[in-house]
Amino acid sequence: MSDGQSGGSAPSAEIRDDGALLRAVVTCDKEAFQQLYERHSPMLFGLAVKILGDRVEAEDVLQETFVQIWKTAATFDDQRGKPLAWFIMLTRSRAIDRLRSRKTRARLTDSASKEETQITRKTTPADDAVASEEQRTVREALGKLPEEQRVPIEMAYFGGLTQFEIAQKLSQPLGTVKTRIRNGMIRLREQLGSVTAGKEGRTP
Repeated sequence: MSDGQSGGSAPSAEIRDDGALLRAVVTCDKEAFQQLYERHSPMLFGLAVKILGDRVEAEDVLQETFVQIWKTAATFDDQRGKPLAWFIMLTRSRAIDRLRSRKTRARLTDSASKEETQITRKTTPADDAVASEEQRTVREALGKLPEEQRVPIEMAYFGGLTQFEIAQKLSQPLGTVKTRIRNGMIRLREQLGSVTAGKEGRTP
């Protein structure tokens, strides 16, 4: 009986050492893993809370850290330090990553909010009316261009096509398309300029 008791006490003495516990974890020893968790989780949790300032996120970091310990225990090199130093490094790294992710999300949310505000400010009824009037003026000016100039310009500016794509669709040489777009834009600017001058002349 005494032999059985002494035989059972040897493993207990061994697992008091973090290194021995970690080596046992490599063999998928769940009891050794539990002992490591109970021994170091309070301190590692406190570290995560200090970095993140959030207990819920700190709990997530603690869980992620011990999952990593369980999965990668075999990669630990005891020649480079103690297991606890490794645990601290893993916890700190994951907490900082989460903190950076949180800040990135906050920046993106803030940026999206500012853009939405700007868009809202730009789409007042008065602005919409001006934009509609400008579009109508441009389309009227386009309608006065020769078809050979009007079509490629519409394909470029309203269809979003490149000059190369326009040349393919119209089965025309690229140089021809470029020339017609360039000449059409010159005439378009002249027509828009005369329209603007006419409006200014009618202004009381």
